[in-house]
Amino acid sequence: MALRFFNTYSRKLEEFGPRDPDSHKIDIYTCGPTVYSRAHVGNFRAYIFEDLLQRHLEARGFKVHRVMNITDVDDKTIVGAHEAGVPLTKFTQQFKDAFFKDADMLRIKRADEYPAATDQRYIDKMISMIGTLIAKGLAYQADDKSVYFRINKLPNYGKLAHFNLDELQSTGRVKHDEYDKEHIGDFALWKAWDKQDGDVKWDSPWGPGRPGWHIECSAMATALLGDQIDIHCGGVDNIFPHHEAEIAQSEGVTGKQFVRMWLHCAHLLVDGQKMSKSLGNFYTIPDVLGKGYTGREIRYALIRVNYRTQLNFTWDGMKEARESLGRIDDWLERLREVGGDKKGNTKIEMQLGHEFEDALDDDLNISAALGFLFETIRQTNRAMDESKLDGETAARWLSWWNRINQVLDFESDGAELPEEVAKLAKERAQARLAKDFRKSDELRDKLNALGWEARDTKDGQKITRRAGA
Repeated sequence: MALRFFNTYSRKLEEFGPRDPDSHKIDIYTCGPTVYSRAHVGNFRAYIFEDLLQRHLEARGFKVHRVMNITDVDDKTIVGAHEAGVPLTKFTQQFKDAFFKDADMLRIKRADEYPAATDQRYIDKMISMIGTLIAKGLAYQADDKSVYFRINKLPNYGKLAHFNLDELQSTGRVKHDEYDKEHIGDFALWKAWDKQDGDVKWDSPWGPGRPGWHIECSAMATALLGDQIDIHCGGVDNIFPHHEAEIAQSEGVTGKQFVRMWLHCAHLLVDGQKMSKSLGNFYTIPDVLGKGYTGREIRYALIRVNYRTQLNFTWDGMKEARESLGRIDDWLERLREVGGDKKGNTKIEMQLGHEFEDALDDDLNISAALGFLFETIRQTNRAMDESKLDGETAARWLSWWNRINQVLDFESDGAELPEEVAKLAKERAQARLAKDFRKSDELRDKLNALGWEARDTKDGQKITRRAGA
C-alpha cells in the first residue's frame, strides 16, 4: 500500500514519497519546545505523533533525517529569566534538561539535531536571511527600528491557514505589534532591543536586538536540511502565525517550495476541556508519573488515537492504557512459553500481519493498527487455550511482534516500576535469596495492596500490574 498523509496545505490526503526515490532519504523538521517552562502532556502528544511518523517511515525502509528546534529566546523566556533573576541561558537550561528527561521517559527517539535559536551560527543565518528579504523588498525597517516582513508582497501568504488577509487581526504573539507597520499582519523578523530585554541582544545591520520567533525556525531548518524539506510537523496551533510565516520567509529567500507536506497534530483536551492551570487540569509528565503511572503507559495513552483527531486525556483513559499494555504483556509471556527456544523465519514474518503496517501507511491510522494487534492477540490466545498454536507458529508471532514493536515501543523493559514498587520488589527478591519466606510473603502482600502482583518463575521474580488495579 502506498504511503498517504493529510497535507494541511492542500487539505487533502496525498500519496507521499521521497524527493529522490533512489536515495530513500526523508528530511523532517519538527517544532520543538519553547523552554520557558516544563512541557505538558499536550506538547508531548505532538512529539509522540512525530515519533510514530519517524518510526513507521524507518520501518518502511526510509532513512529519516529529523531536526527538532529548541526555542530558547523569545518574549516568554526573557520574561521568565528576568523574574527568576538569572541569565537567560541558565533559566532555559533547566527546561531543556527536563524536556529530554521527559522525552526519554516516553521512549521518544532522539532527533538527529536539536538546534538552539541562540547558537551564533543560527543567529548569523537569521541575519543573512533578513538581509536578503530586505534586498528583495519583502521586508523593511520600521520607525521602531524593528524589521518586519511585508505580507502583501507574497501572493500565497495565508494559503496554509486558508484565510483572507483582509480578515487578519493582530495575534498579540509578536512584540511591537502596535508600532506603525504597513499592514497589521506584518510580523517581526528582527526585534529592536529595549531595556526590558536586559542583556539579551545581538548586533545586526539594523542595530542591537534579537530575532523574531518565526525567522528562528526558517534559519535552523534551512541551515540543517537545505532549501526544501519533505515533511514539516507541529501542532495545529502552529499553523498560524508560525508556520505561515516560515513559508513566507523561507520561500521569500530561496524562491523554492519550502515544504512538500505539512502534517499537524490536533489539540489534546483534558476531561473534555482545554488544558489550563486555572482549571486545575494542567499536567506535566512528572504529574502523571506521580499518580503511579509509567512512561510507557503515558506513551500508549497519547499515541492510541490518530494524530488529526482531538484526544481527550482522562484518568480512565490512563487506566485503559494500563489494561491494554497488560494484555500485551500477558500475550507475550504466553507466546514465549509456547515458543520456547524456537526461532521465527524472518522472510515469513515480513508477510505476517501486514495489516498493521498497511493501516499506518494510511495517514498513520493507529486506531486500525492497534485494532489489528488486539484482534491478533484475541485469536492467538484462543488458539493457545485450545492447544492449537504450536511452538513454531508462536515463534513467528513473536518475531512479528519484535518488528512492530520497533514502531510502537510498548514492551515492558522491567525498569519502569514506580519507585515504591521497585523498592519493595527488590527487598522481596533479596528476602527470597535469603530464604526468608515469611518476609517475602509480607512484601508480596504490600505489593498487592499497591495494585501489583509478584510471581516467581524459572527466570526469576516477575512484577506485573494486578488485574483490575
